[in-house]
Amino acid sequence: MKKVYILGGAQTDFERNWKKEGKGMVALLKEAVADGLTGAGLSFEDVRALNREDRVACFVGNFIAEKYTEQGHLGAFLTEVDPAFYGVPSARYEAACASSSAAIDAARTSIRAGDRDVAIVVGWELMKTVDARTGGDFLGRAAYYEKEAKGIELPFPKLFGRLADETLRKYPALEEKRYMDALARIACINYANAKRNPLAQTRQWFMNFAQASARGTETNPLVGGRLAVSDCSQITDGAAVVVLASEDFVRRRGLTGRPVIKGFGHRNAPLRFDRKVAEQPDSPYLLPWTRQAVLDAYGRSGLTVADMDVFEAHDCFTSSEYAALSAFGLTPPGEEYRAVECGLIAPGGAKPVNSGGGLIGCGHPVGATGARMLLDLYKQVTGAAGGYQVPDAKNALMLNIGGTATTNYVFIVGRED
Repeated sequence: MKKVYILGGAQTDFERNWKKEGKGMVALLKEAVADGLTGAGLSFEDVRALNREDRVACFVGNFIAEKYTEQGHLGAFLTEVDPAFYGVPSARYEAACASSSAAIDAARTSIRAGDRDVAIVVGWELMKTVDARTGGDFLGRAAYYEKEAKGIELPFPKLFGRLADETLRKYPALEEKRYMDALARIACINYANAKRNPLAQTRQWFMNFAQASARGTETNPLVGGRLAVSDCSQITDGAAVVVLASEDFVRRRGLTGRPVIKGFGHRNAPLRFDRKVAEQPDSPYLLPWTRQAVLDAYGRSGLTVADMDVFEAHDCFTSSEYAALSAFGLTPPGEEYRAVECGLIAPGGAKPVNSGGGLIGCGHPVGATGARMLLDLYKQVTGAAGGYQVPDAKNALMLNIGGTATTNYVFIVGRED
């Protein structure tokens, strides 16, 4: 099996508001791509040279720029970044919040097939171009819009509030207070982790357990069923770039210490939330398709949960991270609270989750999240994560979901054996 290496990349500062800076998508792409190539040890001249031999391609992940920026045909916009991209194959991939994971999967496949030596993945989203209510309606297209989101204010907090409801229904031995306290602790962990990440959106924000657990108050209003503002990821502008390469390219360049993608999983669940619930009553897992994607990645890598040193969970809401803990295999299903209460997933714990803040703390520019997660796995296993580095991390796993865990992508990244 051909190896796929990660050369590096870059992430923009997710705290920034590009509209307030008077900048749009081209400015975002120019900055992110230039920094991403530098972070991977490449240049625009390298892109030109690879293109002359038809050994490079670009893979763009974006969810819904047609709404946020009134622009489609996004793969072609890399030609606006630099003339080096003239003639380079490039296309846009979309899978809701897992859009750049779809781009990563296509890039990985292209290299494994021997078609390319270098694949440049660019994930991005500009979300602060509209007000929160309008943006919430746009995001509703990640669900079945006509049946689950149209005419509903902030539909996704409500859908993931239903995930919280279904968690309590499926596991009757789980006390509501214990569950809600676990969600509050997840929020606190991710906010605290963000303070150690210089590119995190909420690195200057405040959150403690008292505030996170005081749902339905003036400072933490409810937004979707049991879920409050503290349970939600952020509306974020940003981009992430990650560069993949073939074994032949790495060998020719004499590159050492680059990690590899060791395993992957990709499974889709029923689109509608009601059908997700109806189709899985015999499974011990609330999200069995998510669990299967994780198992697929473990199986392809030859690794298990015991081999993982760090995890990136898709915490678009605290209820989604909670469900991910058993999908990872950190606890049996229905007992995810144990991983939270004992400190297993906290900094310094045996299995830290979202060390850089996750979506809640670092930010969630929808089309960039999968690429940002893969970049953070790269940073962890190469010791380049700075203030949020997990000591001696060798293997790391990410779960990136689209919609209400409809699209499930899992990648395992590790040091070369």
